[in-house]
Amino acid sequence: MTDANRPVRTRFAPSPTGSLHIGGLRMALWAWLFARHHGGQFILRIEDTDQKRYDPNALQTLLEALRWVGVDWDEGPEVGGPYGPYVQSERLALYQEWAKWLVDNDHAYYCYCSSERLEQVNKEKQAAGIPPGYNRRCRYASPDELAALKAEAEADGRSPVIRLKMPREGKTLFPDLVRGEVEFENESIQDAVLLKGDGFPTYHLAVVVDDHFMRISHVMRGIEWLPSAPLHMQLWKAFGWEMPQYAHLPVMLNPNGKGKISKRKPPVDAKGNVLPVMVHDYIKGGYLAPALANLLVGIGWNFGDEVEVFSMDEARERFNDFSRINPSNSAFPMEKLEWINGLYIREKMTPDALADALRAPLEAAGLNVDMETLRKVAPLVQTRIKTLNDVVDMAGFFFKPEFTPPPVEKLIQKKMDAASTKRALEACIPVIEAVDPFTADKLLGAFTELGQELGLNNSQMFGVLRVAVSGQAISTPTFETMEIVGREETLRRVRLAIGLVS
Repeated sequence: MTDANRPVRTRFAPSPTGSLHIGGLRMALWAWLFARHHGGQFILRIEDTDQKRYDPNALQTLLEALRWVGVDWDEGPEVGGPYGPYVQSERLALYQEWAKWLVDNDHAYYCYCSSERLEQVNKEKQAAGIPPGYNRRCRYASPDELAALKAEAEADGRSPVIRLKMPREGKTLFPDLVRGEVEFENESIQDAVLLKGDGFPTYHLAVVVDDHFMRISHVMRGIEWLPSAPLHMQLWKAFGWEMPQYAHLPVMLNPNGKGKISKRKPPVDAKGNVLPVMVHDYIKGGYLAPALANLLVGIGWNFGDEVEVFSMDEARERFNDFSRINPSNSAFPMEKLEWINGLYIREKMTPDALADALRAPLEAAGLNVDMETLRKVAPLVQTRIKTLNDVVDMAGFFFKPEFTPPPVEKLIQKKMDAASTKRALEACIPVIEAVDPFTADKLLGAFTELGQELGLNNSQMFGVLRVAVSGQAISTPTFETMEIVGREETLRRVRLAIGLVS
């Protein structure tokens, strides 16, 4: 749903406290797709008012993650725009001005209570079986009581906070684009702190002020913020500003469907492997940006036509409203990501593009990559790997400075012994010397015939050769591997293998 008289402007507003969480990336993708569908603007705003958790290196990490997946922004850091600055710590004067405006217009009040007093109030409420929360002492204090509280705070060197005056009676009816109208009892909502004693705003004040002055039309945020919705709605009313349309979106759960995916407690699969939760973990893990974007956008959103694999251009064409979003939380399907990633590698990359992408994981493993060889290897692994990193185990042997002979037990194939393995390897030498040209097709024919002569099936014959030449049981196809390694090096390795089983 959009307002025809209001241009679509969405935003993504991460906190620079670390690498970008995959849940945050999904939120950014949805907001970006909605804006792009409607020809609107997508704004990137950095919410860095939580100074205790602020990480000075996180901003660049966030920007890199968004750009990696193809999300661009019309306004924000490194881009600028008419409603900046786009970093909250650079907007403190604006928050302070409007917090004071709320006090001056009887929508908020100064609170001088110390943290010790607030803790005591919570203990007393807990003892009485009452939900914790501020007792509004400063809101209802007489002028004399307030003066005494103020003097006490000044003596202690404490600055007051500013709290919102929430209505005490009635209900707040909040319109949500995903969940319809949500009803809240006002008496259950706290007088939230808007401006802290250090002059920094809380999320509640900053998000409303920023969304107003940045002309945000649609706010897309996680369902965990729904309890704050009535507080924010009252703030919009207090200011007299037009409220954006809100969509409170489902969160992603751990793969087992239990609990929200958390960076503090990363999920663990059935094999005990810790699953990545940060975008940079997926980059390092050898996943492709289009595959991860495809998966994330489709978790909780229905492309339609039973289609599961789609590009962001295709998703943009259909992301016109919020009717395709399932309000229920969804488990993160790790196995599906591996399937989609493998499909993208097989079907949506040219061999040359794949070779370029495989260089990084091979070099990260300490291997010296020769691109001419890698361009020959890439087509061989393309149908066999699910992540780019899989190339290291499957084909890393091509790039090792020294060949590592395999253990004897790997050479000996099923229903064979050392003697029969040695006979097979010895019989390979004259065939390798004679095959001309030394190509995979010619080698396949020659060794199929040799296996028949020796009474070995293809699995045995080819398996012996594969392990002898690659040094491992699972590798690129046997004869393509031999062609890349070359006749002389293949002979040397087969002779090494003969020595192992002698």
